[in-house]
Amino acid sequence: MSQHPLAYVHPQAQIGANVTIEPFTTIHNDVVIGEGSWIGPNVTIFDGARIGKNVRIFPGAVISAVPQDLKFKGEQTTVEIGDGTTIRECVTINRGTIDKYKTVVGTNCLIMAYVHIGHDCLVGNFCILGNSVQLAGHVEVDDYVIFGGACAVQQFSKVGAHAYIGGGSLVRKDVPPFTKAAREPLSYAGINSVGLRRRGYTNERINEIQEIYRLIYLRGLNNSEALDKIELELPVSRERDEIVNFIRTSTRGIMKGYA
Repeated sequence: MSQHPLAYVHPQAQIGANVTIEPFTTIHNDVVIGEGSWIGPNVTIFDGARIGKNVRIFPGAVISAVPQDLKFKGEQTTVEIGDGTTIRECVTINRGTIDKYKTVVGTNCLIMAYVHIGHDCLVGNFCILGNSVQLAGHVEVDDYVIFGGACAVQQFSKVGAHAYIGGGSLVRKDVPPFTKAAREPLSYAGINSVGLRRRGYTNERINEIQEIYRLIYLRGLNNSEALDKIELELPVSRERDEIVNFIRTSTRGIMKGYA
């Protein structure tokens, strides 16, 4: 470990090999930091932080502060940050409450400056949160989701894998997987074909996903009718079942179609 003399690290914190800790950073007692991570200057890491390997945390970030939740009674909870994730300037990630007992950011994510991730959020792997994205408590974000800057996500919302949320969006409803979401109120804006191609999806698979969402959003059917038709008429696939299960289990309801 390389610790600058002007940094404070509690003697019981568990710091891995080849970790660099820059000046004016404070690391509390019940903290674990994996090998190869870089903790920049003026970072504060409170009790309950579980930080993986090769994580980079930039100046001004505050990790594992107590939840901004009046129901919080001091229960022992954590923030878990996966390997290879980058957390930029002034990000705040609050630890969990009695609901999930943890807040999670997955592996290889990019969390840009001024993002807030509230208590009990579950953010998947390979996600990108643009500058000033705000996640309220209990938000669930699946893998490979991208948020444009200045999005605000209401508590208990869910965002499916491979979705793209346009900058400045207000997310009050669940966003199904593979879609693009934009406008106000938030609406379906097609599928995230660019992102899917970058991740190796073939044109055939992309066309199958498009056909599913045509039935959901463009044929004048309600959600129950559309899902029944999808299961009856379209071939079984992992993507089909993922979309159907996401919508059937949504408690907030999904975003609307084209205005």
